[in-house]
Amino acid sequence: MSSLPILYSFRRCPYAIRARLALLVSGQAVVLREVVLRDKPDALRQASLKATVPVLVLPDGQVIDQSLDIMRWALGRSDPEGWLMRDDVGLVAANDGPFKAHLDRTKYPDRHGSDPAVHRAAALDWLHRLDRRLGGSDQLCGATRGLADMAIIPFVRQFAAIDPAWFAAQALPHLRRWLDGHLQGSLFAAAMVRIPPWREGDAPVVFAPAKDAPGDF
Repeated sequence: MSSLPILYSFRRCPYAIRARLALLVSGQAVVLREVVLRDKPDALRQASLKATVPVLVLPDGQVIDQSLDIMRWALGRSDPEGWLMRDDVGLVAANDGPFKAHLDRTKYPDRHGSDPAVHRAAALDWLHRLDRRLGGSDQLCGATRGLADMAIIPFVRQFAAIDPAWFAAQALPHLRRWLDGHLQGSLFAAAMVRIPPWREGDAPVVFAPAKDAPGDF
C-alpha cells in the first residue's frame, strides 16, 4: 500500500467529494482515510497545517491540500473523459467564493450571525444563472460532464439539502435535471462510499473505481 497516495477525506464535505470524483474518473487508486472533523487525527495535522479535508499525501511525501489541485493532479495523470477541457475558472471561483459564503450563511446562521433568508435569496440568484446556462447545454461546459460540473455539483447538492421542499419548489428545471442526473449516477454513488473513521493502525481501505463500471449521465 505504500505505493498508493493517501487521501484524508470526510464523506459529506463538498471539497472532499469533488476530489474523490476526480480521483475515481482518472482511475487513480488511493488509500482512503475518513476523518471525524471534531477529532482530527494527528497524522492529518502533521501532513497539512490547515488540517482540513481533503488532503492528498503522495508516496514521495508531497502533499496536495487544496481540492481543485487534487482534481487537476489526478486528471493530469489520466483524463479519459476530457474533464480538463471542460473547465470554467471564473464559474468555479464564483462557486467557491460568493456562493459558498451564501450557502454557509444559509445553513449555519447562528455560526455566522446571518439572516438566512437574505443569503438564501442571494444563493438562489446564482443558481438561476446556472439554470439559464444549463438551458443551453446538457452540462456547464458543453454536452458532457467536465471539471466545472464536478467541482460545483457537491455545493449545489449541499444547498439543496438545507430545505429540500423549498428547493423543489423553485423554478430551476435545468439545474434540477443536471443535479439529479449526477446524483443518481454510478460515479457519484461510488464517490459517496461509507467507511468507518480512520484510526492509526487500521488496515488500509483502498478507494478505486470498480472494474467495468457502467457509464454515467
